[in-house]
Amino acid sequence: MSDFEGYGINELEVGQSAEITRLVDDNTVKQFAEVSGDFNPLHMDEAYAARSPFRGRIAHGALVASFISCVLGNHLPGPGAVFAGMTMRFERPVRIGDTVIARATVTEVDIKARRVKLACVCEVEGQTCMEADAEVIVRKRRKSPA
Repeated sequence: MSDFEGYGINELEVGQSAEITRLVDDNTVKQFAEVSGDFNPLHMDEAYAARSPFRGRIAHGALVASFISCVLGNHLPGPGAVFAGMTMRFERPVRIGDTVIARATVTEVDIKARRVKLACVCEVEGQTCMEADAEVIVRKRRKSPA
């Protein structure tokens, strides 16, 4: 954990962005299946998935979306921010072994309502696998130093 306490609503500006990088390996997919309860064979069974239109296992879409949650909850706006909503569009699958870059960019700041809208994208090797629009509620200001 870091000492970063998140941005207050008055510290956010259109154009600010943050990103993370995550490797989607077999262990990550198995752990996500355990937590979510989603054991769809497209994610878990290579022989089954090989016969699908994807021609191999793919990561859970919700796992990929959770990387955006990581950006929003830990980096921008950061600790104290709460999801108000998110719409997602999946462009291509994330495969086992892919490295995902998840990025969020502030597109709108409503100081009075304490809400921020962000354009979010997840990419693998420069290709978009998911796009999302997120809205989060942000606290008024950071905690004062002790």
